[in-house]
Amino acid sequence: MPSPFSSKGVTRLGQALRRRLRLGQGAVAGIPLLWLTLFFGLPFLIIARISLSEVVIGLPPYSDLLSWAEEGALQLRLNFANYMLLWQDSLYFDAFTNSLRIAATATLACLLIGYPMALGITRARENLRIPLLMLVILPFWTSFLIRIYAWIGILKGNGLINNFLLWLGVIDEPLALLHTDFAVYLGIVYAYLPFMVLPLYATLSRMDASLLEAAADLGCRPVCAFWRVTVPLSMPGIVAGSLLVFVPAVGEFVIPDLLGGPDSLMIGKVLWTEFFNNRDWPVAASVAVALLALLVVPVLLFERSREKEQDA
Repeated sequence: MPSPFSSKGVTRLGQALRRRLRLGQGAVAGIPLLWLTLFFGLPFLIIARISLSEVVIGLPPYSDLLSWAEEGALQLRLNFANYMLLWQDSLYFDAFTNSLRIAATATLACLLIGYPMALGITRARENLRIPLLMLVILPFWTSFLIRIYAWIGILKGNGLINNFLLWLGVIDEPLALLHTDFAVYLGIVYAYLPFMVLPLYATLSRMDASLLEAAADLGCRPVCAFWRVTVPLSMPGIVAGSLLVFVPAVGEFVIPDLLGGPDSLMIGKVLWTEFFNNRDWPVAASVAVALLALLVVPVLLFERSREKEQDA
């Protein structure tokens, strides 16, 4: 038997350690993969299967993809008319474009508001950073639905804003703030602003302050140093925060339904109508699949281009 301190013993020990390391790496990578498979992959396959079926009266309200023919053969019936309807009916196209417009505008507003907030928290004293971050996270301690209902009381005709403006004498009659696109933008920015602030703070807090000192020593003014040093280094936080705001805002349903008007048509409202009012699950599933492809594919292409840039 070779000694553990011999060359063969060291080789076997190294091989055993490498096997254990590979098993550990596989376990660490397998748990998130299993999670994504169970809670993303399988639901997506179910929705994709429903989108290729036909609507029927019954439970469930869609047909089977596999059926037996009279000759005893198994037939596969795929219905692509649901996806064709998305291109032919202007309702879905308008809902998609309106959702993208509202989500992009709200994301830009969150960035313009959240970046100074994150930068201010980063440059605050050490003993103030945690309380300031708690103030950013504090709205999450209250129910999302209750917070949106609170905005109804603030924006309605006899609400807080209109009563205050009438008391100041700025206006003679109440403003139409509720059930408008402005209310939808306000609600989305309010609800998703923490998702922009937190990634920006995490990125800005890791930035080396000596880089700004070096830029100042080289004659760069504070505004120039901000655009040439701070903004490029905080770009990962900008991208992460923008995705965290934009992706859920596109499919938002509660805020447009409660704060928006009849013209505030978004894809979440269309999904609700098709699923629960029209009971047309195949069309609703095709809308969901198209929305997922519309969001996921550009994000994957963007991440791949970023990886190539970093490798270069």
